[in-house]
Amino acid sequence: MSAEAERRARWRDLVERRLPAAARPGWPVRRDHCFARILLDHACGGPWRARVAPPAHANMPADRLDAAIALGEAVLAGQADLAALNRRSLAWRGKRPLAPVPAALDGGTVRLRRWRPADDAPFAALNADPMVMACFPAVRTEAESRAEARTLDRCFEADGFGPWALEQAGRFIGFAGAMRVTHALPFPGGERPGEAVELAWRLARDAWGQGLATAAARAALADLAERCGIASVVAYTAAGNRRSRAVMERLGMVQDGGFDHPAVPVGPLRAHVLYRLTGAGRAVGAMA
Repeated sequence: MSAEAERRARWRDLVERRLPAAARPGWPVRRDHCFARILLDHACGGPWRARVAPPAHANMPADRLDAAIALGEAVLAGQADLAALNRRSLAWRGKRPLAPVPAALDGGTVRLRRWRPADDAPFAALNADPMVMACFPAVRTEAESRAEARTLDRCFEADGFGPWALEQAGRFIGFAGAMRVTHALPFPGGERPGEAVELAWRLARDAWGQGLATAAARAALADLAERCGIASVVAYTAAGNRRSRAVMERLGMVQDGGFDHPAVPVGPLRAHVLYRLTGAGRAVGAMA
């Protein structure tokens, strides 16, 4: 059996037999197509049929089907909250209304707003800059950047918060904000997909050195706490990324060890540092 055929067989066995057979009190779904919807939506960062033509087991890219299988295994192992995953899937599909999301936030020196199609070109240029992407495994193609922008914006539809597009003097300069960690990562609290909330940012090179990432992150954190009731976040980056680590520390985040990022190839970028911010730490960051 080829690797592709084996992957498809594992997927069908997971959603057609193993998950329905394991259904327990408190699980919101019990039918195979519902399990498939939840897992595939999370693998795609939104309604999967908007990305891939059915049948999913035949047409889903291998990395996304692998992600869906891994999430299903986490559900079976009790390491992922199926009810929370179902709520996000339904919210993506407009079947679970969320509180209104502001159109924009005021970050003082920077404006945080929802994403627009016009952001695609400058975001692609940002993601193609080797200096901006120096702590990532590779630069992004235009198609990859466009897909990432859509995924980031859909976070608002699923959770009511997400990474905001950043604007300075009417010009797109990057993003900053919070999003749920939907793939298991090897740090305390990261093992259960969807539970940890990550604070992240990425700015164009000509926007560096002006305090904009810190200002935008503070505005996003304030909205996250006041409107969404989320007081604790994590952030992580390659251990050698001094710029991002400095932002984390200015925000009042405290280093809490590190981990080898499983999605990063073996090499100098795989070792990551982990930072945390709790409600108590916010006051420190606000004064920094």
